[in-house]
Amino acid sequence: MAEDAEVAAARTGSLADHARLESLQRVCVGAEPDEAFDRFASLVKRLLDVPVALVSLVDDERQFFPGQVGLAEPWSTKRETPLTHSFCQHVVVEGEAKVFPDARIYAQVRDNLAIPDLGVVAYAGMPLTDADGRTLGSLCAIDTKPRAWTAAELETLHDLAQACSSELRLRISRELAEQARRHAETAHQQLAMLAELTETLATTTDIDDALATLGSSLTPRLADWCLITLIGPDGMPRHLSAAHHDPALAADVSRFAELMTTGLNAKSIVLAVQRTGRPIRREGESAADILDRTTDAELARIAERLGYASFLVAPITAPVSHRVLGSITMVNGPSRAPFSEADERTGTDIGRRVGFAIDNSRLYRQQRHVAEVLQQSMLTELPTIAGLELHARYLPAQDGAAVGGDWYDAFAQPDGSLMLAVGDVSGHDIEAAATMGQLRNLVRGDAFGRDDEPGPLLSQLDRALRGLRVPAAATVVLARLRREDDGYTLSYSNAGHPPPLLLLPDGTVEVWWTTPEPLLGLTARNERATHRRRIPRGATLVLYTDGLVELPGRLLDDGILLVEQALRNNAELSGDELCTRLIAAASRRADDIALLLIRTR
Repeated sequence: MAEDAEVAAARTGSLADHARLESLQRVCVGAEPDEAFDRFASLVKRLLDVPVALVSLVDDERQFFPGQVGLAEPWSTKRETPLTHSFCQHVVVEGEAKVFPDARIYAQVRDNLAIPDLGVVAYAGMPLTDADGRTLGSLCAIDTKPRAWTAAELETLHDLAQACSSELRLRISRELAEQARRHAETAHQQLAMLAELTETLATTTDIDDALATLGSSLTPRLADWCLITLIGPDGMPRHLSAAHHDPALAADVSRFAELMTTGLNAKSIVLAVQRTGRPIRREGESAADILDRTTDAELARIAERLGYASFLVAPITAPVSHRVLGSITMVNGPSRAPFSEADERTGTDIGRRVGFAIDNSRLYRQQRHVAEVLQQSMLTELPTIAGLELHARYLPAQDGAAVGGDWYDAFAQPDGSLMLAVGDVSGHDIEAAATMGQLRNLVRGDAFGRDDEPGPLLSQLDRALRGLRVPAAATVVLARLRREDDGYTLSYSNAGHPPPLLLLPDGTVEVWWTTPEPLLGLTARNERATHRRRIPRGATLVLYTDGLVELPGRLLDDGILLVEQALRNNAELSGDELCTRLIAAASRRADDIALLLIRTR
């Protein structure tokens, strides 16, 4: 009994951990529906084919569900339960996945009231964590009957939990940024400069590029010269940016930064700030003082040339954990006033903003990776068809969220014809990728085994999207390729998509413009048109999404013309090499690109 009491006390202590509850509070959600988390629950339900899926967050008294699908009343409306009905509390306490094929036979949960009251029998829950690894809840799949969870199902659930954790972390980061913004408005008088720096850091996901320009922004407004360093894997500074207000001393300040990465000793001010996370400000300094803090006398000689009379070293800290990521060193020469308390507050604030940008960049890369894995898993493996070469490419955008709803598909029909599709769901996030998966599967399921022309198939797809309430707006080209004695016949329908291109054996290129028709999912339409073209042997058909032909500030026709030229100039290349050349023609990818190339033989 004493041992059970100790276990219960430890569990209560874990759930009541102050830092964890503070992080949970920063998510700013409760027992009310949340659109984003409801989408995650719907993804789990659909991809794992379970009756119930939850995004469950656990505090020290209850669990609540900002995302849920499949719960029976009254739980569906309440969206919360006491801990007596919680399996997810064990995920939080243990900080790892919990999987129960039949919960009724596991001592840890067999007496849990979720079994009789919520009908929980099979359970799989993955941790939802903040940026510091604290477990805030669980993304879980529930079945009302025993179920042997497969490795593939658990891997899918794990990937979705990572994406859901990214959403939690982004919300925490946004809340912390808002707190920092409110503090900055009342705490210092240099808001204009800070706003400019924030904009610089927020407009790029490449943090190295942002920090490289930050040094130039700080000089000469805050300092005569400055250094920005991040902590490397060995705990020593890694140089990122160095700037001096006098361009003639750029080489000297860069050399100083280079030597700092290896020339600091235990008395170094920079290392002290990185150890303690507190800013250090000094005045009345001389270059000779550097000799006591370094192992390389060249640093003192360079500092003499740069100007060295006062300095301020501010930490770069992560927004949630306050872990020190690096430092900003600002130095003034003897002709400039030493740094003040206000400068110290400003430097510390800049360090926090830089830390926030670094954390956002890391979260962005994680979310992008999860979304790309999800999207790549939905792309088709091209079939092998006698007399045809099929090649495809998918590239995410270079900017922004970088994951979207572009896709390609090709599959053989029982009658020997080949179905081809290329489409683009609006949006550039994990929701667009998930909607793309729904749409692709609807196209496949509706078209396979039927001899309908593409126009009626797209019309039926329109009706299915409305009837099933799939929130999709998409462009698409759907085509059927049939072999004939002396070549091929292609029938296709175009729903607001860029026109197909055909490279003929003689090197000419046809652009198949048709009367524009609306996107899928926008308006009711009784019947869509089917167009027919003859394709000779030795020709190359190109289907693509708009990312291949969109050019900033230019007409779509200009981008199509570039692709035409690339086709003509590289007609003799293999299909795989030709895909590479076409992608290269889109020099700056502001959008996803899906490309499907079919060569007849």
